[in-house]
Amino acid sequence: MADASLNRSGSLLRFAALSLLGLAAETLLFHLLLKVMQGPLLTRAVSLVAILGIMLAMLRRIDFTTGGRLSVGRAGIVAIVLIAAILNYGLYATLIMVLPSLQPLAAMVFASASTLCFAIFGYIRFAFRE
Repeated sequence: MADASLNRSGSLLRFAALSLLGLAAETLLFHLLLKVMQGPLLTRAVSLVAILGIMLAMLRRIDFTTGGRLSVGRAGIVAIVLIAAILNYGLYATLIMVLPSLQPLAAMVFASASTLCFAIFGYIRFAFRE
């Protein structure tokens, strides 16, 4: 029982590390694109799609198994990541529209941190259920 819990914790840490890596890479990409592209909404969409593609490619290479079987399943992980990306863009767009004085990078960090919590909660919800 403790071994299965340890495996699940390791899987959760791999998912969290992948998510944090994606957040860091997207922050850098968004910051670079913000200087070149027109408008913060289009810039955010482009950076989010680019990082989403990279993260989905990385998902194929990372082992999320617990005890030889997938704890959530690839489809579940992809669903969590896609829902988080949609939520992320929606929250970002809302922040930019409602608070126009808010810096786009600050709105991106807030939206990404919020959806990171959502994604980790979603992963825990699926991975730790019996």
